[in-house]
Amino acid sequence: MIMLVLAGVVVLAAFGCGCVVWAARGGPRWVRGVAAVTLTAGELVRAVQRSDRRRRNPTQSGND
Repeated sequence: MIMLVLAGVVVLAAFGCGCVVWAARGGPRWVRGVAAVTLTAGELVRAVQRSDRRRRNPTQSGND
């Protein structure tokens, strides 16, 4: 069961990445919408990773 879920996540990620590339080349409106959602999700994941890293090591300063 977990393999099906992971496979679904991989398929969705690949579809989102494909839509980002297609939208950069001027795809239809729905592709640009999917690309925007994909990029927003990526930014949210990146922000969560940054906050987790800061929480684990608050004494270290500088750029990540």
